[in-house]
Amino acid sequence: MQHDVRLIAPADAAPLADLLVRNRAWLAPWDPARPDSYFTEGGQRAEIDGCLRRRGRGDMLPLVITTDDVVVGRLNVNSIVRGAFESGTLGYWVAEESAGHGAATTAVGLAARMAFDCLGLHRLEAGTLPHNARSQRVLEKSGFERYGYAPRYLRIAGDWQDHVLFQRLAD
Repeated sequence: MQHDVRLIAPADAAPLADLLVRNRAWLAPWDPARPDSYFTEGGQRAEIDGCLRRRGRGDMLPLVITTDDVVVGRLNVNSIVRGAFESGTLGYWVAEESAGHGAATTAVGLAARMAFDCLGLHRLEAGTLPHNARSQRVLEKSGFERYGYAPRYLRIAGDWQDHVLFQRLAD
């Protein structure tokens, strides 16, 4: 299997909507609560359009995760801050059938290289729920180090939840 990442495109709206519908229950414990419209092709088209606008402003890098050229997930470098910080926040997910097969680990590694080599960032941060051991392993295998704990950090599955914080610095 060949895992990769690429810039998200408007043509990804239908495949992403299908993937999200099929994986809604799988992703629900790890994701913000989302309106039903998010899981439609139109909702994904609007999401992609917004992501591409933010990319144009330099605020984010929106990617899809692929296995053998088939979309299996998403990865974003969000909240890019320039100047003295040169940092971004990493967020990602993969479909249930792709979990445990290296797609997320490969994608995180490739995105980190893009963030450091192409975007010139100094630091990437990522947070996981404390009980999300799989995501923590992905980050650790991708060179991220645990550096903190943030109480009630993000609203996930409708509740403010604690997160374990990881970072990776440019080599």
